[in-house]
Amino acid sequence: MTPAINLLKKNKINFKILSFEHDKNNSSYGIEAVEKLNQNPLKIFKTLIVKDVSLKNNYFTAVIPAVKRLNLKLFSKEFNLKKAEISNPDEASRITGYIVGGISPVSQKKKLKTIIDSSALDFETIIVSAGKRGLEIEISVLDLSKITNAKLAEISE
Repeated sequence: MTPAINLLKKNKINFKILSFEHDKNNSSYGIEAVEKLNQNPLKIFKTLIVKDVSLKNNYFTAVIPAVKRLNLKLFSKEFNLKKAEISNPDEASRITGYIVGGISPVSQKKKLKTIIDSSALDFETIIVSAGKRGLEIEISVLDLSKITNAKLAEISE
């Protein structure tokens, strides 16, 4: 079990575990999940860690469809950031406690302000990492936003 799964169970939140054999040579983790789980590519979401360049050690979480890109301008506008950038893999792992490719928006080491792309509302449930490469959770958007204290906004392109 991962910290994400443990927290969801502890809070009695409904979710479904999905898994696949991760290919160690594949570094496109979200796309790999889309392909191996044979799901709608807009329903599988990736978790990105964003940092505010103007303030040292100020990090945020963005949850967007795996097949889309984060629009940093839209994301920055939501938190009134002057300049934001996606954190490097080492920073993301250190901040969340998860390995890149398995970063879950749920139960990160440090609780970060989170935005889930509003396109998630197109689905009853979405799929996000469970905290390990090849392990995903399918969860309702409302439950995910509640457990992560996230807001929903358009942040992808």
